[in-house]
Amino acid sequence: MALVSSALPSKASKLKNPPVGNKESKREDWRKAKELEEARKAGTAPALTDEEGKDINPHIPQYIATVPWYVGIDHPTLKHQRVQPEKIKEFNKLGEWYKRGVTDSISTKYRKGACENCGSLTHKKKDCVERPRKVGAKFSGEHIAPDEHSQPNLSLDYDGKRDRWNGYDPQEHERVIQEFAKVEEAKKHLKVKKLYDDMLSGEAKVEAQQQDGGSEDEEDEDKYADDFDMPGTNFDSKRRITVRNLRIREDTAKYLYNLDPNSAYYDPKTRSMRTNPFKDTGKTAEHSEFAGENFVRSSGDTLKMAASQMFAWDAERKGTDVHLQADPTKLELLQRQFTTKKENFKEKQKSSILDKYGGAEHLEAPPRELLLAQTEDYVEYSKHGSLIKGQEKAKVKSRYEEDVYINNHTSVWGSYWHEGKWGYSCCHSMVKMSYCVGEAGRSASSLVNPLAITAPDNKEEPEKSLLEQHKEKLEAEKMKKKDKKKKKKNKKKSKKESSSESSESEDEEKIRQAKIQKALKEQAEQEREADRLLRMDERKRPYNSLASINSYKEPTEEEMEAFRMKRKRTDDPMANFIS
Repeated sequence: MALVSSALPSKASKLKNPPVGNKESKREDWRKAKELEEARKAGTAPALTDEEGKDINPHIPQYIATVPWYVGIDHPTLKHQRVQPEKIKEFNKLGEWYKRGVTDSISTKYRKGACENCGSLTHKKKDCVERPRKVGAKFSGEHIAPDEHSQPNLSLDYDGKRDRWNGYDPQEHERVIQEFAKVEEAKKHLKVKKLYDDMLSGEAKVEAQQQDGGSEDEEDEDKYADDFDMPGTNFDSKRRITVRNLRIREDTAKYLYNLDPNSAYYDPKTRSMRTNPFKDTGKTAEHSEFAGENFVRSSGDTLKMAASQMFAWDAERKGTDVHLQADPTKLELLQRQFTTKKENFKEKQKSSILDKYGGAEHLEAPPRELLLAQTEDYVEYSKHGSLIKGQEKAKVKSRYEEDVYINNHTSVWGSYWHEGKWGYSCCHSMVKMSYCVGEAGRSASSLVNPLAITAPDNKEEPEKSLLEQHKEKLEAEKMKKKDKKKKKKNKKKSKKESSSESSESEDEEKIRQAKIQKALKEQAEQEREADRLLRMDERKRPYNSLASINSYKEPTEEEMEAFRMKRKRTDDPMANFIS
């Protein structure tokens, strides 16, 4: 521990005994005190000593070495930092604890100051834990409860208060050991009794066979071996499990078949070598000693067994009570019946399709590979498959099949276009992978869409704007008005009818203008929505968000007029002045 020199005046000494002299003397004393402190820290000056003559470490901080004013010590010391002897408290030993339970002596009469309910002398009536009696022990004097052991006033230290096993009696564990011993003894008696009953049942069976005249001398000795426990085991043999991938000493370990580390991977944890270790040596799987576990799993009846298990699971899921291990014969019969019915159904389905659509002669033709591979060109190949003599096979121009028509079509999908949809040009069918019906499909589509088949020489008339159509409509209305006026003059009708007709025409014009304004607003909203979706991140853009914007529908006259009004005309010199 370190201590600052006591030559430094403490705060209390400054307050009680202020130094006398001018500022220069104070400054000089402070400088000398600091020099003495540095010398003591450096070891050139002797350290301070306390009242017992022990050196005080000069490196102790000042807030530890300085003695508080209320202690009343005016010399260098560290006594105020140590435990005072009058504050040292004696604690009880670790083995001492409260004694539980009651005493053996029981009083025969009520004692003064005892519990009025049970008669015990160690507690009062308000602390009694017994059932409140109708007539207390104070008045009846009967059934006096024994006194509890007097609890000492223990003074435990930090460890004693937190010791979980303090006061525990080790002899209490003897009762647990005795209980388990009794259970084990009962198990042994039951096991001996079971073996004895099995022996009696076996003797009775032999006597019954001898009375019937038959004897089995060559009885299998291992028939009942699974009913007895193996030595060194503590559980029943019926619940014993076996460790997989175990081998006997006579078998060759898998990693010893081929010691080349690059031949096949061997997993020591599962003791498995799945690939063939002799694959690079030229040996075939049939002629090698070990061809890998994958070869064993894919050969013999392994695949057949797996198919049977899958059939059993499917049948059980559909409601048939069948199991591969519990009833294999029933499963085999069901699988045979199912396979036979399935093949018969496929044959009937195939024959019905051939009878309805024909084409059986194509199934009897030789394979297409043989038809295309027949040639008179002489070609020689080596044993490795390389060409020795003859013309090499031409390379395929494209990896995609060309001129392949399916479902009786004479054209490919995408050769016909109508109203934003693709189809087949041979039958005008818009359904992909559909069956071609030829000219009947073209006529049917022309009836549904009269404009589907149009003459290529017909020239479409130039489309008129809504303004031109409106002018023509107004001229026609004027002509009608003139005719109506003539009729009115001839028939002498009132002027009210002419005014009503003019108001109707004005109303129609207002409705048309309102529709045009509405179309302009909808078009502006669609453009703003499209711009917002395009500026959005593709990952945050909602799925199929542009479907409503890009969906095709025939525009109305008002929408076309709104498009013409909003369309930019670069050749118009006044287009830049449009707001």
